[in-house]
Amino acid sequence: MDNAATLSPIASRAARPLRVGNVEVPTRFSLAPLAGYTTLAFRLAVREIGGLGLATTDLVSARAMVRHFNRKTLELIQSCPEDRPLAVQIYGNDGPEMADAARFLQERGIPVVDINMGCPVRKVCQNGGGSAMMCDPAATIKLVRTVVEAVRIPITVKMRLGWDDSDWTAPFFAREFEQAGVAAVTIHGRTREQGFGGKVKLDGIRAVVEAVERIPVIGNGDVRSRADALHMMEYTGCQAVAIGRGALLNPWIFSQLQQFLASGETPRPATYEQRLGFMDRHLHGLVQFRGERFGCLSFRKVANWYCKTIRPGHEYQQRLVRLESTAELEEIVERLRDRGPPPDFGRFEEMGAAIATPAGPNAHW
Repeated sequence: MDNAATLSPIASRAARPLRVGNVEVPTRFSLAPLAGYTTLAFRLAVREIGGLGLATTDLVSARAMVRHFNRKTLELIQSCPEDRPLAVQIYGNDGPEMADAARFLQERGIPVVDINMGCPVRKVCQNGGGSAMMCDPAATIKLVRTVVEAVRIPITVKMRLGWDDSDWTAPFFAREFEQAGVAAVTIHGRTREQGFGGKVKLDGIRAVVEAVERIPVIGNGDVRSRADALHMMEYTGCQAVAIGRGALLNPWIFSQLQQFLASGETPRPATYEQRLGFMDRHLHGLVQFRGERFGCLSFRKVANWYCKTIRPGHEYQQRLVRLESTAELEEIVERLRDRGPPPDFGRFEEMGAAIATPAGPNAHW
């Protein structure tokens, strides 16, 4: 699949601008929201590389936004002019509250608001948000319509195939949302019962694509490589792809996809020096927006997935997961540059490197 000879239909589709309502998205490859990872600092670092279309924030509670606004909420929706086009993802189960949150974001200049109907974790679902919204169709359609009618900016929805395999409700919801005025839907090709286990069901994504008439459908799930993204577009007919954990391991995936579609030539993978530079840029962004102490604390959460690709060895890995300052990271980066890449650098995909996902019954997450 991953060669220029078989790419002409996808390349033709990808060359046309993608529109989400009145917002033009420069590429068909978007950054999916991942709680704790897809912060403003990370989004800006990825945008500097190029190729990124729409980016979406971590999910944020609509109730927290309109009733208990605090520093944590502000950090979740933090953005800047360079961080465009952007969607802020909100969750909740109260229509007027969700509409108030959308109006609040519109007043702050946010281009797109995304409603989360896909989060499977208990703390979101037990209050009727996330995937639980798929269990009450009438109330959910009414809620979405309330939000759409409250603002002028585009409203999108991200959802799963359904609560479980007994009933894939996503095609039904997609049709209803299109009628309600939703500008696009993103479909994660798993049910809530699956959590993050098993494989994404591409047939389910294709069913959502076939259910709508005009609005774009964005496929999501298990896109770890350029070939995964292109296969999803070819098999399902989706107009775009949202990439989450695959972008954590390879922030260059967006620019590599664009380069491949434009030229048919296989892009070179990121070098060891480029990966060190990206890690350094990411930390400096975290410190810029959160201050040194909280920036370093945030970096500790992502340090292990940098270690999966640069393979610095146990000593440096332990220092990175306990990082105290930008000066310490700069010292580590300089020493790693001097040492050069390890013998197994670049083989992280075939060696099974992956970003951890919640394990065990998702009702217990």
